[in-house]
Amino acid sequence: MLFSNQTFLVAGLSRSGIAAAEHLLQHGAKVYCFDDAEEGGVPAAKRALSDKGCRIVAKEELSARAEECGILVLSPGIPIDHPLPLLFRRQKKRVMGEMELGALALRSPAVAVTGTNGKTTTVTMLEAVFRAAGRRSLPCGNIGLPLCAAVRDLTEDAAALIEVSSFQLETLSSLRPHVAVILNIAEDHLDRHYNMENYIYLKRRLLKNCTESEYAVLNFDDRVVRSFAEQTKAHIVWFSRQERVDGAYFAEDALYFRGERVMGAEELAVQGEHNLENALAALAAARLMGIGNEAIVSAFSSFKGVAHRIERVFEANGVTFIDDSKATNVDSCRKALASLDRETVLILGGKDKGERYEPLFAAIKRSRVVHAVLCGENAFRLMNAAMEEGFTSVTLCRPFDVAVRVACLTARPGQNVLLSPASASYDAFRSFEERGERFASLVRQYSAESDAEKGAASDDGPLG
Repeated sequence: MLFSNQTFLVAGLSRSGIAAAEHLLQHGAKVYCFDDAEEGGVPAAKRALSDKGCRIVAKEELSARAEECGILVLSPGIPIDHPLPLLFRRQKKRVMGEMELGALALRSPAVAVTGTNGKTTTVTMLEAVFRAAGRRSLPCGNIGLPLCAAVRDLTEDAAALIEVSSFQLETLSSLRPHVAVILNIAEDHLDRHYNMENYIYLKRRLLKNCTESEYAVLNFDDRVVRSFAEQTKAHIVWFSRQERVDGAYFAEDALYFRGERVMGAEELAVQGEHNLENALAALAAARLMGIGNEAIVSAFSSFKGVAHRIERVFEANGVTFIDDSKATNVDSCRKALASLDRETVLILGGKDKGERYEPLFAAIKRSRVVHAVLCGENAFRLMNAAMEEGFTSVTLCRPFDVAVRVACLTARPGQNVLLSPASASYDAFRSFEERGERFASLVRQYSAESDAEKGAASDDGPLG
């Protein structure tokens, strides 16, 4: 796609929007940028882009400037039913996302990974495998580095490892990965996509450009994902924890690929059924990219997981504090519950995404959770679901800091405090990372205060 002599409007100046604007400028386009936020890094981004040649659009002039632009580039945070993309579509103008811009410029072989949960872990595992094999790769997309920025550094001998979200799939039409991986489908982002039919359609879009020359790595154990095999021309390679499939599978306490034993499950550095699924998907993708078992075993046996995903961050007075802030939906939280090895005080809540919480509390009743602390925007919806399912060991306190303190006071030696919110973070934080970091900071602070109070109490004893 030739950008010179074309005029673009980039909407949203997060990392993706900034990368899109810079990419367009480098290719000779005329670029307008709009973001009505005046907090965070947006003002600085506007100044930096203005210095590079972008024209920053004020809110009151947006309609007039939109008339001048032939193509709208959306950041993933802006939905396709926002008034701005609707305006462009009414005028028969093109609407695309930042990842679409990057896909048009991509010349490297790509592995693209989507699914409700496990995307970041799987991409990070693949990066470790490529490194162990001595091959260049670059994780990008939803994992942090926008694809538009990544294509500048990718050579034809380096692999793009692209994490793709449903938000990005709304405006993505040109990506054609050599290996497309779909991990699982569960309720998520219904506040944005309205229903599961739309959400499933978006996830399936990852396969739309695949031909007989490409591979689709699909989860055989997920009924919805399994049905995608009938709707793609790609060569299907399965992964499964339950069946001996044509692909990667788990049997006899080991990981196999097409009948060949690769490694024992006990050799995996990360445990849990969800991590076994991620490892099987990464195993299949790595083999299809021409990487042998030796590098895979080396990487998997040393891979420690990703931050904020069932991460043990602190231990004090016999209580273990676990950060699972990345659990932004019900299914991800349920997977964390399945990994529990002892009684747990659970912190739930945040920004509501339209999911049903009754199935979560049904799972909580079967788990090792002894108490749930509910916080955030959706605390009352969570409370109603808990009562509906007959789980009554709950405390409701909407401020996050208070919820963490209550959990710390409730937990007893030999128990966990688990932050696994089953909700987005945007009611109180910029990201799930910020929420997880706040949790880790608070538990250290509260533990130190508790120790100080105990010390003061002992000083006030009979000999004090």
